[in-house]
Amino acid sequence: MSSTPRARLRPGVVALSLVLLVSLTAASCGDDDDGVTVGAAARGTVDEIVEAPGSVTARAAATLSAPAAGTLTELRVEAGQRVSKGTVVAVIDSPELEARRESAAKALDQASRGGGSPGVSTSGFTAVRRKTDKQAASAFGDARAAATKITDPNLRGVLLKQVDAAEQQYTAASASAAATLRSVQRGVASLGQAVSSLSAAQKLQAQQAYDLADAAVEALTLRAPVAGTVQFGGVGSAPATGGASALSSLLSSAGGAAAAGSASTSLPGVDTAVPQGGYVAAGTPLMTIVDVSRLGLTAAVDETDVLLVQSGVAATVELDAATGATYPATVRAVDLLPTTSAQGGVSYRVRLDLEAGKYDDGMTAPTPRPGMSAVIRLQVRQAKDAVTVPASAIVNSAGRDTVWTVRDGRYQRVDVKVGVQGEDVVQVTSGLDAGQPVVVAGADLVRPGAEARS
Repeated sequence: MSSTPRARLRPGVVALSLVLLVSLTAASCGDDDDGVTVGAAARGTVDEIVEAPGSVTARAAATLSAPAAGTLTELRVEAGQRVSKGTVVAVIDSPELEARRESAAKALDQASRGGGSPGVSTSGFTAVRRKTDKQAASAFGDARAAATKITDPNLRGVLLKQVDAAEQQYTAASASAAATLRSVQRGVASLGQAVSSLSAAQKLQAQQAYDLADAAVEALTLRAPVAGTVQFGGVGSAPATGGASALSSLLSSAGGAAAAGSASTSLPGVDTAVPQGGYVAAGTPLMTIVDVSRLGLTAAVDETDVLLVQSGVAATVELDAATGATYPATVRAVDLLPTTSAQGGVSYRVRLDLEAGKYDDGMTAPTPRPGMSAVIRLQVRQAKDAVTVPASAIVNSAGRDTVWTVRDGRYQRVDVKVGVQGEDVVQVTSGLDAGQPVVVAGADLVRPGAEARS
């Protein structure tokens, strides 16, 4: 039966071995050399390594965008400055939003003084109620549509809850006014009671409109959403040009953690950061706060290897930017859902904690920056004091792992079980003892029972 040597290594797997190699003796010499080399099984340590590309990651990053068109009246930080969460970093002046709040304040004052109440007639009451309901429905719909456009999930959730709560409050007030009108029509309540209920609904709507306008103005004071270091502009993009002045545009980018906006043209050699006193359009990314208090890594591990990777697995990392330096890392988590490359390959994202690195001479390596490319070697399995043979000694025969050994001066095939697999050596868990002679080269030339030359 024919057989072929096989090293059981998947693509992307590199193995390191600390095995003490034994000297190999030729099975035959001189002109009688048959191409077969016999060595011996040894004891040693085998490491199985999964190699994957990756990049350095920051703990967090949040981009602050202009919530409305206006003037950057205050810029309270400098590039590279560290700030705490909640620190005021910039203030924008928007005359339009100020005017909207002033208008809402006047409407609230009028409603509070009863200026919007209908006359004492059923038809007048009904007309005003319908008008008020229509205005409220339009306002809540616009606010909800705007909130759904926000990229920051936390801010989006807060605003949606605020809109829902306000709508529920108004719906209850309007329903109460309608119920009172029905009581009037049945003769069990006075029209004055119905007017009072509708006035309460109008006041509530006016108060909510003012609160939204006031919140919009408050949003012009930008605060750091996370602690970190200031970097002007967005993440890998220039400031945006264009923007809308509607309230929906304000809400869609207010304090967002991931800036949007269309790319703008910029002149070579000119800083694209918006200066203090400069005009900003709604959605213009002003600065990004980057938290590098704990650096990490993300690695893209192929689907054929990912089942070997578990939390706590140690890794060594090399960076393109720090030649000769090695950084230790530890697997923190393995994503459950895959990512698919443009070529159709499937991989899984592995997240690691990165530690300080060193050069070969013991000198401290530089601190990496987020986004730097890395080669990550994950030590997925290790076998210590194991029986090992060169990978070339393993022969696959009819789906079984075997080796050729020498017994009583003749070649004999022996079934073995393979454990940790290295690039040069593999662990043999059963079927072979340390020191036992094995064919390490030329296994395809061996025939069962043939005499082993000495």
